[in-house]
Amino acid sequence: MDRVVELLKESNALLEGHFLLSSGNHSDKYCQCAKLLQYPDKAEEVIKVIADKLKDVEFDTVVGPAMGGIIVAYELGRQLHKPAIFTERKDGEMCLRRGFEVRKGEKVIISEDVVTTAKSSYETKKVLEDLGAEVVGICCLVDRSVNLDIDLPLYSATKIDIEIFKPEECPLCKKGIDLVKPGSREIKTK
Repeated sequence: MDRVVELLKESNALLEGHFLLSSGNHSDKYCQCAKLLQYPDKAEEVIKVIADKLKDVEFDTVVGPAMGGIIVAYELGRQLHKPAIFTERKDGEMCLRRGFEVRKGEKVIISEDVVTTAKSSYETKKVLEDLGAEVVGICCLVDRSVNLDIDLPLYSATKIDIEIFKPEECPLCKKGIDLVKPGSREIKTK
């Protein structure tokens, strides 16, 4: 078992049950990286794996989408001696607030806790590019994507394969196991 997965398990960040994902799909496992990030020593160790992968990547600023990317951005910025800022949603739209700015041509890395669909990353990418920045990559603690077609390099501390079910085909629903929504993004239901 790799050290990152070991630290996720030690901090109870790898959950088992029946989870509603932000995509609307279901899963029997969930990565709650906030459980790991509450321990600065564990966060430092895991994010150092990413920092080492970025040592030859040229960029100016780390930008983390709220909520999951904020601590990751901060610690990555601290380790690499780069500014770290974050985007957040206002009225359901991702934006740059709190006086944060990016310059035209500024090279940025987007940092996340978990990348599954890269939806938050791409919302952040659009905000930054609309302001003139150049997004040069995405990094994350856990890459749990499956067949993700993105046009940016993805730098992760670890890759975890987690089975995902469409709601109408979910074996956990059929067993009557209670569904839990652990993430921070609001999910629009029909």
